[in-house]
Amino acid sequence: MADPARARRLSKRISQIVASAIEHEIKDPRLNNVTITDTRVTADLHDATVYYTVLGENLESTPDFAGAAAALESARGVLRSKVGQGTGVRFTPTLTFVADTIPETAHQIEVLLAKAREADAEVARRSSGARHAGDPDPYRAPREDEEDED
Repeated sequence: MADPARARRLSKRISQIVASAIEHEIKDPRLNNVTITDTRVTADLHDATVYYTVLGENLESTPDFAGAAAALESARGVLRSKVGQGTGVRFTPTLTFVADTIPETAHQIEVLLAKAREADAEVARRSSGARHAGDPDPYRAPREDEEDED
């Protein structure tokens, strides 16, 4: 069992090494738009899960998740070698690549928030001519008879 702080440092270092290797050393065109978002290392430091996302080349194009997954699987050995050289730990962790779903989830949340804003604007538009029930001044004013008796 390793120290949790050591595991965090190792996971951060693995993220940096893998991202740098993908950007500068691996010449697979399917990895051009791959971004490493996070890395999690198990408590025994033997397994590392690397989370990635694939960005589209422009706003209209859809990202190629299948191609990126295949490219990362084929480059797994090279990336593990780079991690072993860059970290200097006794046992180089095995790498598992998982597509990160945070960007899609964030997009879904943005869509839901936009719908909520539209519904709120619709309610505000409908109630723009509405009046409150009751008197305009809900506080009871003293009668003039009571003031004279005092």
